Amino acid sequence: MKTDIEIAQEAELYPITEVAKSLGITEDDLELYGKYKAKISDECLKRIQNRKNGKLILVTAINPTPAGEGKTTISVGLGQALGRLGKKAVIALREPSLGPCFGIKGGAAGGGMAQVVPMEDLNLHFTGDFHAVTSANNLCAALLDNHIQQGNELGIDTRQIVWKRCLDMNDRVLRNIVVGMGNKMDGVVREDHFVITVASEIMAVLCLAEDMEDLKRRLDRMVVAYTWKGEPVTAGQIQATGAMAALLKDAMKPNLIQTLEHTPAIVHGGPFANIAHGCNSVRATKAALKLADYVVTEAGFGADLGAEKFFDIKCRQAEISPDAVVLVATIRALKYNGRVAAADLSKENLAALKDGISNLEKHIENLQKYGVPVVVTLNAFVTDTEAEIGFVEEFCRERNCDFALAKVWEQGGVGGISLAETVLHTLESKESHFAPIYKNELSVRDKIICVAKEIYGAADVVFAPAAMRQIERLEELGYGELPVCMAKNQYSLSDNPDLLGRPTDFTVNIREVYVSAGAGFVVVLTGTIMTMPGLPKNPAAYKIDVTNEGVITGLF
Repeated sequence: MKTDIEIAQEAELYPITEVAKSLGITEDDLELYGKYKAKISDECLKRIQNRKNGKLILVTAINPTPAGEGKTTISVGLGQALGRLGKKAVIALREPSLGPCFGIKGGAAGGGMAQVVPMEDLNLHFTGDFHAVTSANNLCAALLDNHIQQGNELGIDTRQIVWKRCLDMNDRVLRNIVVGMGNKMDGVVREDHFVITVASEIMAVLCLAEDMEDLKRRLDRMVVAYTWKGEPVTAGQIQATGAMAALLKDAMKPNLIQTLEHTPAIVHGGPFANIAHGCNSVRATKAALKLADYVVTEAGFGADLGAEKFFDIKCRQAEISPDAVVLVATIRALKYNGRVAAADLSKENLAALKDGISNLEKHIENLQKYGVPVVVTLNAFVTDTEAEIGFVEEFCRERNCDFALAKVWEQGGVGGISLAETVLHTLESKESHFAPIYKNELSVRDKIICVAKEIYGAADVVFAPAAMRQIERLEELGYGELPVCMAKNQYSLSDNPDLLGRPTDFTVNIREVYVSAGAGFVVVLTGTIMTMPGLPKNPAAYKIDVTNEGVITGLF
């Protein structure tokens, strides 16, 4: 059986200029990065902004498991299938982070016959967007420390510096560090921290900004520290805005590539959904809506994280509204939620399936609370039995969800025809009455409780004393009406990754709350979630190599 990277490397790619033509984009509208990658120019984005929007389809999933769900694979396969049905479709995805590529995943471009290509380029550096974000973030950090070194005119309290440096790699030893050691000219000695680039506020700002003017406005208001009097200090006050914007100028432009079947894919931005807001850029999504009749986008991890933030943060800020949601599950993952050992997931087990499907049930209920029609799709495995598939289908239909079986990993677009037809039927027969789960006017505390109880299913929410003080201070500073960006483990509906299925009677623990004023949300850290992941015992990097002919191997 061929690996994903072997399939991708054997694929016949069209020149990206040919792919662009299917969307009405000329070569003059592109900034080429070789033959198969390009950025869409600002001029093109401005020219299309008054066009009518296409239909927006969000792809999300149950909580991720080691058994696999295949959310990106389904997104790509659905886009390919819509193309096979003669529909003008485009896929809008996030860019992969280098950290997981070398850490635990080894690639994030879909899988099998449902991939975006060039796969190696996408997973490794791509068009340099993440490097630009990293550089802009660390420039801000350097200017902040330099301001303190050069006299600290703003009266910054070095114990209240909240801006962290970043790196797009899983590197746990950088979570907590000490900087400024040495002599007087080496800066002020203080504790500092790193986050992974995709969890940085710059990444969130890049993905939520409408244009350069909006980008600079957001960069300008980012809080980097507090003064001795407790007043916020912004990036604008340390004169970092213009230089950061210069580094992000090209990164602001969405990237265009293609699927294995030459369906256009706009791939831009990549915040994690467990520790950030988990959606591709607003610019990319809005461009896709103007360029195609059907836009397939995704939000990271399970619907309790990515979809919740897509609805409550991205849709709210961008003033966009989804027309349908595709909720992805696998028989194997549902049985895993029913406490079946990984070695036994290929065996038919209806009892475990009936137990584990409670996880799917909760996600269906959550999505329906937003008023958006839901289609459940099973990402098929050859070990799935007719009895198991039939049980899931009946379960979904009893809950007013359309259902389709998808075989896109094995068959590409052909294997997604049933799903595509089901989605089209849902779009034609059911109206979306989308609304966020909470109103801006709620207090920060009440928004947190709303998400924890309504989406996660928590019985209670416990706030650490420090977190309550932080909430009170943020509301005093005028940040109380911002939406909340919950940082939570992805493996469970709770903040405890060991609680599978649909846990009940659990408590969500809030340990820290801070504002990302540029992004326009309040970040809430729950449980033991980390903003800088670490590498596993046997990282994927061990298997990645390059042949003497320059061919990358082992990526996935």
